[in-house]
Amino acid sequence: MTEEDKELELLKAKRLLEMKKNISQRQRSEESKPKDSPVKTTSPRETVVKQLGYRGLEVLEEAEAQFPEETRIVIAKLAELIQVGEIAEIIDGGKLLTLFRSLGIRVRVQTSINIEQDGKLVSWSDKLKGTRNAESQETHTDENP
Repeated sequence: MTEEDKELELLKAKRLLEMKKNISQRQRSEESKPKDSPVKTTSPRETVVKQLGYRGLEVLEEAEAQFPEETRIVIAKLAELIQVGEIAEIIDGGKLLTLFRSLGIRVRVQTSINIEQDGKLVSWSDKLKGTRNAESQETHTDENP
């Protein structure tokens, strides 16, 4: 063997020793973790809530208020799928509402449409009321010469 081969073998042996040490440390730390920390069991609802995104909690609370038994079953199944890893993405309100509706659960959510008028946000219904009032005033002025 040449000098370089001996050095290479020495480096490989050192690296192998370091890797074995790291593996044994990881195994020791993994063994000690269950003993130190008590087993935390989260409720299915908590598991689902952690996975909810924008307006997801709002839809979930509306569903629980309107359909408590059905929602409890859906939450249990969702939590199971999340824990298994089948569902990894964040569930926003739209996705959750679509899920409930696909299951035949017609959750009603309070919605409003706002538009910008003169630099202010105005609800769509107020905008329509304002348009109707303006039209009715125009017709009244046209009728009375």
